[in-house]
Amino acid sequence: MKNTVTKQQIDELLAKSEIKVETVYDKVTVVNCKLPNGFVITEASGAVAPANYDEEIGKEICLSRIENKLWELEGYALAKKLYESEG
Repeated sequence: MKNTVTKQQIDELLAKSEIKVETVYDKVTVVNCKLPNGFVITEASGAVAPANYDEEIGKEICLSRIENKLWELEGYALAKKLYESEG
C-alpha cells in the first residue's frame, strides 16, 4: 500500500466535488464543497465593508482552505489504513 497522498488525488477529489458559492450579508463568501462520498466542507471569507468585497477573491480563499483540509483529511485516512493493515 502506498504511503503518500498526492496532489493529483486532491485535484481529482476537488474536480469530482460539488461546489456551491454564495454571498451573504453583501460582504461574506461562503463555499460548500460536497465530496463524492457526501462529506461536506464549508469555508467562509469576508471583507470588513461591502465596498471592499469581491466574491471571486473570497471564493479563491475558501477553495484554498478547502484544499488544505482535504490534505489533512486524506492524510488521516491513509494513516488510519496503514495502521490498520499493520495490526
